[in-house]
Amino acid sequence: MRAEWVECPAGGAAVVAAHVRAMVPSGDSVRSAVTAIVAEVAAHGDTALTSHEERFGGRGAPFRVPAAELHDAVDGLKRSVRRGLEVARDNVRTVAEAGLAEEAEVTLRQGQTVRLREVPVRRAAVYAPGGRAPYPSSVVMGAVTARAAGVDEVVVCAVHHPVVLAAAALCGVEEVYAMGGAQAIAALAYGTETVPRVDVIVGPGNAYVQEAKRLVSGTVGIDGFAGPSDLVVLASDGADPGLVALDLLAQAEHGEDSPVAAVSADEQWLDDLAVEIGARVRDRPTVAEAPCALVHAADLETGLAFCEGFAPEHLELHGAQAEALAPRVRSAGCVFVGPEAATAFGDYVAGSNHTLPTDGAARFASGLSVRHFTRRMAEVRMDAQAARALAPHGAALARAEGFEVHAESMEARHTEHS
Repeated sequence: MRAEWVECPAGGAAVVAAHVRAMVPSGDSVRSAVTAIVAEVAAHGDTALTSHEERFGGRGAPFRVPAAELHDAVDGLKRSVRRGLEVARDNVRTVAEAGLAEEAEVTLRQGQTVRLREVPVRRAAVYAPGGRAPYPSSVVMGAVTARAAGVDEVVVCAVHHPVVLAAAALCGVEEVYAMGGAQAIAALAYGTETVPRVDVIVGPGNAYVQEAKRLVSGTVGIDGFAGPSDLVVLASDGADPGLVALDLLAQAEHGEDSPVAAVSADEQWLDDLAVEIGARVRDRPTVAEAPCALVHAADLETGLAFCEGFAPEHLELHGAQAEALAPRVRSAGCVFVGPEAATAFGDYVAGSNHTLPTDGAARFASGLSVRHFTRRMAEVRMDAQAARALAPHGAALARAEGFEVHAESMEARHTEHS
């Protein structure tokens, strides 16, 4: 992991945050290639899906994994891995179910009632990437949350690996497709002869996957566009540089495009952190050459402003003063407060969802929740009295917009014979 010292003066946090974000160069555009793949799968179904799976080294047809193989995968798990998946599943389910909003019904002064209902989609797909390693945790985060939302049919699309299959089975999913890439997203969005279409697609993936999600987002719902994972640590007096170093190095395991940063007003503490990083990185071969910024802030307030400008996927607060700022954080995917709350817990078993907004999207986007699998539906009921009370007002607005028959439709309820 390569570290760069960055000064963050008072009033310059936004500029410095943009500089640190730019330490990860944007990848080459894959839009034209993905557009061709998605169009071919939408037009030719399994034939195109098979062709592209073979092209990119996939398992090939048949894509759906037999249910018996999923259950065999559970039986073949190490006891410790199975227990870890079960703890993750149960904790994510508990937190997800807590996010289900109460339905509401309101009666308005004219007499009509409007009921707001949370209605789950019928079919949802969880895409679990399979790049450097299998990601059973992504299966848990997506499938359990979809189940908690009340989705009828949950589909997993993932690399064909026993731990991934077992995770799907433990989460109650029996429809698993061993396929990946842009072609998999297209198949899920449009359907093929053997892959029924879904209503929502969630989950991270590479640039091809994200571009495919962008292209099909008008056809299906998506959770967002996932870029490289990132972590920012804001530290004040009392922060342990050894623990922070481990957390930064852990985040760097995600790859060389995963930026990390530590922010402090204490220059000596940042020096100590740099020493800890250097000492620990040598014997940890899974740590990639990710960009690391050591940000010397003018003061703690400037440090917080940097964090807000960067809008990290993960934000850790270390030290009593930094931890006290947690209620003021507005731009972060997930906030981890205190020295024990490592980001890694959130990746697996804390119960919070690890599918989070990246690339600064935490300014406006949320982590994966039951909301991504439901729609807020309004149900309107009114009697003749309410209709008569509302008709003149509605008709006036309709005519102002040039919609004469809209006005007539409402006024028909206003007449004596109605």
